[in-house]
Amino acid sequence: MDRRTRELTKDLPTMPYHHQGSWAIGRYTDSPWAKKISLPDAIELIRNVEAAARKGAEEVLAQLANEIEKPISTITMRACPKLPDIIEERIRDNRAQTYADTVVYRLCMARAAENRGWDVRWYDRDTLDLKDAKITEMGKSAGPPWQAKHKQAAAAALALMKERRK
Repeated sequence: MDRRTRELTKDLPTMPYHHQGSWAIGRYTDSPWAKKISLPDAIELIRNVEAAARKGAEEVLAQLANEIEKPISTITMRACPKLPDIIEERIRDNRAQTYADTVVYRLCMARAAENRGWDVRWYDRDTLDLKDAKITEMGKSAGPPWQAKHKQAAAAALALMKERRK
């Protein structure tokens, strides 16, 4: 088991929908951390972040493939909620702007994996068995921090392995 964190968008904001997009339409303006930005500038920033994330995902998975001894054929990714098609709609939709950034990153990783010929399996976190004894064993073996995201990833991998054995 291996836990890796890689940055896909170096020197760029990591949550441009939630932060800059929201600031551009007047959401969170009373917050001390809010910064003024125009809507066109926020949209352009989001496009730049998405382009950087696509490139970063390709680089990260190429590096991962070189670092792992065994060939990778499949990855599991948490299923993404549907987003509005237009960036401005994503920003204006209060619910969508809260998860748009993470969806973009997951989709970039999925596309990069598919470009490498890897199978991408999507999972619904609400259907995972997080109480499986193997998950607990993996957490003890990995050591702290053993966070919810690690448990979910392990449970998704175990579910895929069980499915393949059938």
